[in-house]
Amino acid sequence: MTQIIAPRVRTLVLLILAVAGALLAGAAPASAHAALTGSDPAQGAVVDTAPTRVSLTFSEPVAVGDDSVRVLDPKGERVDKGDPANPSGTTYSVPLVSGLPDGTYTVAYQVVSADSHPVAGAFTFSIGAPSETTVSVSAQASDDGLVGWLYGFGRYVSYAGFAVLAGGAAFVLACWAPGARVRAVQRLVVSGWLALIAATLGLLMLRGSYTTSGRVGDVFDLELLGDVLQTKTGAALVSRLLLLAAAALFIAVLFGAYARTADAAPDHPGDGDGGEPDKRDLTFGLALGGTVVAAGLAASWAMSEHASQGLQAGVAMPVDVVHLLAVAAWLGGLTALLVALHRAPVETPVGHDAVRRFSRLAFGSVVTLAVTGVYQSWRQLGSWSAFTDTRYGQLLLVKIALVAVMVAVAFLSRRWTRRLADARGSAAAEEAERAEEEKQPAGTAPATASETSETSEAGKTEAGHDAVRAAQLARQRAATEAARQKRLRHADPNRYGLRRSVLAEAGVAVVLLAVTTVLTQTEPGRTEQDARAAAATSSSAPATGQGSGAVSLTMPFDTGGGTNGKGVVSVDLDPAQAGDNALHVYVEGPDGTPVDVPEVKIALTLAAQDIGPLPVTPDRITTGHWSASGVQIPMAGDWKVEVTVRTSDIDQVTVSKNAQIG
Repeated sequence: MTQIIAPRVRTLVLLILAVAGALLAGAAPASAHAALTGSDPAQGAVVDTAPTRVSLTFSEPVAVGDDSVRVLDPKGERVDKGDPANPSGTTYSVPLVSGLPDGTYTVAYQVVSADSHPVAGAFTFSIGAPSETTVSVSAQASDDGLVGWLYGFGRYVSYAGFAVLAGGAAFVLACWAPGARVRAVQRLVVSGWLALIAATLGLLMLRGSYTTSGRVGDVFDLELLGDVLQTKTGAALVSRLLLLAAAALFIAVLFGAYARTADAAPDHPGDGDGGEPDKRDLTFGLALGGTVVAAGLAASWAMSEHASQGLQAGVAMPVDVVHLLAVAAWLGGLTALLVALHRAPVETPVGHDAVRRFSRLAFGSVVTLAVTGVYQSWRQLGSWSAFTDTRYGQLLLVKIALVAVMVAVAFLSRRWTRRLADARGSAAAEEAERAEEEKQPAGTAPATASETSETSEAGKTEAGHDAVRAAQLARQRAATEAARQKRLRHADPNRYGLRRSVLAEAGVAVVLLAVTTVLTQTEPGRTEQDARAAAATSSSAPATGQGSGAVSLTMPFDTGGGTNGKGVVSVDLDPAQAGDNALHVYVEGPDGTPVDVPEVKIALTLAAQDIGPLPVTPDRITTGHWSASGVQIPMAGDWKVEVTVRTSDIDQVTVSKNAQIG
């Protein structure tokens, strides 16, 4: 039976790794978490006169460098000058040389989103009339090559290492204290720690090239590494390394002093310890210290990725920490249970009480994941349609399905656990079988035992003369003992069934972890839909500014709650010149129908001349339409137009866009 099952186990493991590899390979590293939602001039626009600057508006703040925004003429020569400026929270502009001739110009940008992912793209606009251009707009992004693949793989390894480290330690402390003495469990937890250290160091070295050039040679550029250390992501990675040093001390105590105090008979701390205060204090101290270190490690992800940006960041980051801890307790504890069931010596079996305790721990983790997952899904998706219309939503549906499969397999594991608890005589039967084998005469012993006995006698005779033969004898004894323990582990059908169900559950967990890693590299559904709405409105609207006699600005908004909390606000300014102007504001829902909101306010700022913000409070004309006349623009320039939309007493948002006026 064992010979039949072993190939199946190997096949399942290989299949799991293949699926995980396919998911990682199929991940689109270029899917970023900040999206270009607008530009001035607009994408594909044809303007009458040469602009003095190019402005880009993103869905969230981004980090820019000296060459983050490049403007190229039809011959491929740069026509931008100076470093990009940040006139508003999400708008970045670069000045242009004066006297630009007519033709098609290319704007290429490469920035880093606030949640640590590189964002690259390009578009064109024309002055006077379109022309031929030698510039290609499909240049490879910095995260598309080998460096991007290595960075994505490092992220996967770091998540897996954290789950194994934190979950394995939690399994020992909360479910099975004798596991602190089991070599296989010790190796598992230490392997998770080493994997997390290696992955963190690798991500730190790769980060500079990943967000800039994408060249392998820049991985060892110390100047780039210094720049990385000044960023939020670099600080998070360094913090993770420092916390891993504290985790090393935790592991040393867990598998040192704690393992020595853990009685081999009971399978949970506190069972049979006679109420020893020292052991209770050590267990409590390890649990408290381990929780603090694990929460700190989880926070190193929360402070630099999805949770740190967008709606309710102050709530989202603690929720993300709790979510990661629940994932680690479930998946890491499951891995430790699987290793214990397959590798623990028969003298230290995993009892049904330990499995029941882990079942309760896993159930609590699943409930926590459900609650925090619903909140994260609402925050990242924003609408039901994003489940099917965006890549993030589709991956989230796959993740939900995998969680459902894991829960179903876990239910099967609970059935085997109950059967194991009912078969209380199995341990006594194994012990009787072992005693019977020891009493058997040499002639009736199994072949391997007989051969070992004969070799043992020969070894005793020649031990002093043949060291090689003595070593061979030791290896044979070890192989025989391993075979005996394996036979005893497989003797109980209930325990064997539990091992198989836990193995299947762990297989689904590997795929689930891969999907989760891909999700962290995918543009949130809310951002993707906002970018589509902005692209649709910019493509349907006429070219704005630059001598058109009027300015029309369209901006998506999302207050995060309340009635009509999401939609598009449009601002028309006519004649968009110094002096008196008429201003109209239109508010539409996601479906394009006019909607009413309690309040709309406008503010105009000319940062170059330190003018403003000049407040404008338009009057309501009809549903979704506000207007103000006699709006004074003191002078021409690149004005920032800020619109504050309030949809309820507590829900409001301010969006902005730059426009050339006059």
